[in-house]
Amino acid sequence: MASQPQNLEVEVKFCVPDLAAFRQRLLAAGAVLSKPRVFEKNVAFDTADSRLFQELKLLRLRQDTAVTLTYKGTPAHLPHSEAKVREELEVTVSDFDTLAEIFARLGFAPVVVYEKYRETFTWQDVEIVLDELPYGNFIELEGDEGGIKTAVAHLNLNWQNRILTNYLGLMAQLKARHNLPFNDLTFTNFANLHVSITDILR
Repeated sequence: MASQPQNLEVEVKFCVPDLAAFRQRLLAAGAVLSKPRVFEKNVAFDTADSRLFQELKLLRLRQDTAVTLTYKGTPAHLPHSEAKVREELEVTVSDFDTLAEIFARLGFAPVVVYEKYRETFTWQDVEIVLDELPYGNFIELEGDEGGIKTAVAHLNLNWQNRILTNYLGLMAQLKARHNLPFNDLTFTNFANLHVSITDILR
């Protein structure tokens, strides 16, 4: 995660169907691989009355090569931005299952699982990740807004096509569009479905 004042995460994402071609463009631009492609399992937790969701907050456990606990919320003083800005606090923990059990004791239960493969690059001061999700492929750029816009222009992306919705928000839209009978964004759930995120991004 790129460093931001006041623990702010500033990011945009783009739908990029051909990740292999974009990866070559990224390398040609001088980007450096900072973390190889890895499978991620993410679990979001909430109370029975969905208090965190209603307050636009996220409590998440992520398992890839490590276990990361993340809190996301709306900053007290939300700066004007054309990117998505969130407060983000993260810490590495030692045991996924034990922390999930602690959450249960405190009244937080798993509400949704989402999976992806992620490969991470750095270009100048911008972190650029290539994400493969069950419903489509994306790139995500994180850094300060000026650096992000410079990277977007350098990589021949259209700023007007940026996506500010998170992956769970996109999943909710796709579920409503196709009346999907599940909430979890997993590769197993999408294995035999002919649906794509482009169905709602056109």
